[in-house]
Amino acid sequence: MKRTQLVFVPAPGFGHLVAAVQLAKMVLERNDSFLITMLAIHNPIYGGTSKNTESLASIHTEIRFIEIPETIPAPPSEALAVSPASAFTSYFIDHKALVKDTIVNQVMAHNPAPIASVVVDMFCTAFIDVAKELGVPSHVFYTSDAAFLATMLYLSDREDKGEPKFSPTDPDYIIPSYSNPVPYRLLPLLHTDVEYEAFANHGREFKDSNGIIVNTFSEAESHAVSALLARDDIPPIFNVGPLIDHKGKSLSGSDAVKRDEILKWLDDQPEKSVVFLCFGSGGSFDEAQLKEIAIGLERSGHRFLWSIRLKPSKGKLQASFFDNYGEILPHGFLERTKNIGMLCGWAPQVEILAHKAVGAFVSHCGWNSTLEALWYAVPIITWPLYSEQHVNAFQLVKDLGLAVELTLDFRRDCPTDFVKAEVITKAVKTMMEQGGELRNKAKETSEMAKKAVVEGGSSYVAFGNLIDQWLGGKP
Repeated sequence: MKRTQLVFVPAPGFGHLVAAVQLAKMVLERNDSFLITMLAIHNPIYGGTSKNTESLASIHTEIRFIEIPETIPAPPSEALAVSPASAFTSYFIDHKALVKDTIVNQVMAHNPAPIASVVVDMFCTAFIDVAKELGVPSHVFYTSDAAFLATMLYLSDREDKGEPKFSPTDPDYIIPSYSNPVPYRLLPLLHTDVEYEAFANHGREFKDSNGIIVNTFSEAESHAVSALLARDDIPPIFNVGPLIDHKGKSLSGSDAVKRDEILKWLDDQPEKSVVFLCFGSGGSFDEAQLKEIAIGLERSGHRFLWSIRLKPSKGKLQASFFDNYGEILPHGFLERTKNIGMLCGWAPQVEILAHKAVGAFVSHCGWNSTLEALWYAVPIITWPLYSEQHVNAFQLVKDLGLAVELTLDFRRDCPTDFVKAEVITKAVKTMMEQGGELRNKAKETSEMAKKAVVEGGSSYVAFGNLIDQWLGGKP
């Protein structure tokens, strides 16, 4: 069979990288004639090529990983903290020449097979121009939800019409991809002009690609998908999700021991009795909030598994795990909860959500985590922290009826959004004691997700159409 190449350029963030690798794996499962190269841009937050990239490369030997040379200075830490989308966008723009050179000299020169597409991350739209210069198609891989994809397109529409940017005094916004009006406070990533413009510009640049691949399934976001289909000014949309790595990463040594300890503890708990708290690769809290979470969990009286991470000290961007829990959490908490709770650092999230003992998930509402919870029918308690997570939580609670609100608000004057113990207790008790309807809805959504990816399902068909486009068949 004639070979065809795909070149992936993911953003270096963990969630983006894992989703890109999962997409590449799915492509090869459907058609193993593709040769796939993954270009690894160094992560300016962690420094160097991340261990995640190295780990993924060692596991997924069917994908060729190439490191982009580290010659571009990292954005200032202040810019990353205040305007991350804008800072990363500029960082990727500065990589255009390097990415083009790598594709020419290490992909094209390495193998004469034609490149069907350069698949760029939603924040890497600068490389659409690189694909054009090379005379090859490009596709955007949108790692978040369809509703926020439509929001980015909506922002570009507003900019093109000369409409003003969002303001705190505005009435709630009527955004076509949401069933309910969206309050300004739930769009913190658009509260500054530079961030608003960055997202609007990406939305505009999406239109220059040959297609947009979305990690969602149409049944989950039917309203948002309809809003996208109603447009005639965008390339084809391919909803191919949920893309989930059910096997997880290969573990050894202390990580394997920790995983086994966690799963053994869950094995000993009653079915659907445990509240799992985990806030993603960037989720962390200061000591005061960690104490408040501990108080709230203890007062709820419910079993819990808590992946706990301490907020980085001033001037640092990377949060850290720690094991001296007794020095930070309330006096006596560990002893009083030893029979109903477990604390851990890193957690094998997919395996935990798949476990029958887990009955609820307190989540930051990052899209990968949301899809994993939906797949395993675990209802969500929302605690968004940054980026588009607030509006993801809004969609889950208000539009889809799949979650209990712990907090949705974001206040610019208090960006950490300190949440009191009684709010945590109430949300946990509501879900665990009165969440029957949400549990049923989660089960229905899980069944839809599983049907979507098997032969004849909506995502399966969309994936087939995408591959046909890459191979020169129907668009």
